[in-house]
Amino acid sequence: MKTLIIVIHPDIEKSVINKRWIEELNKHPEKYKVHSLYEVYPDEKIDVAKEQQLIESYDTIVFQFPFYWFSSPPLLKKWFDEVLLYGWAYGSKSGYKAGGKKISLAVTAGIDEEGYRASGKYKYTMNELFRPYELTFDYIKADYKEPFVYYGIENDPSEEWIERSVPMYLEFLDSL
Repeated sequence: MKTLIIVIHPDIEKSVINKRWIEELNKHPEKYKVHSLYEVYPDEKIDVAKEQQLIESYDTIVFQFPFYWFSSPPLLKKWFDEVLLYGWAYGSKSGYKAGGKKISLAVTAGIDEEGYRASGKYKYTMNELFRPYELTFDYIKADYKEPFVYYGIENDPSEEWIERSVPMYLEFLDSL
């Protein structure tokens, strides 16, 4: 079954890595369905029923976004608030519609991995910073998988460095 990739990037045309990943994913429509929230909802008015139906249609879902302000772009939080509703995603009579689905994150980070350590610039690991996502997915009984993080765009925005990420990302997706 195909993997749903929900892309959350407010300015994909200026992106280097996320844009490149989307280009690669689109070469494999038999394996991946790319759903770009900022393109589908430029006014940020989310069609909740459509999003819920989309989630129900896939067994593996990956949220792809750039990491900034130690979180995701704001449309993902809004999506969580509006789509993962009581009675659908959680609650005793919900049926936990996302329950059991493999869910993960694919994130691009500006600085090197060393910055995300107890002794690093930001004092916390990415897994620590991702705890709200992990808790959200646990709460809705999804099967949260370790995230994929590609570090260092600020230090090396070269085409070679970007291209090196592509097979790594595809391998991560295939491992889910």
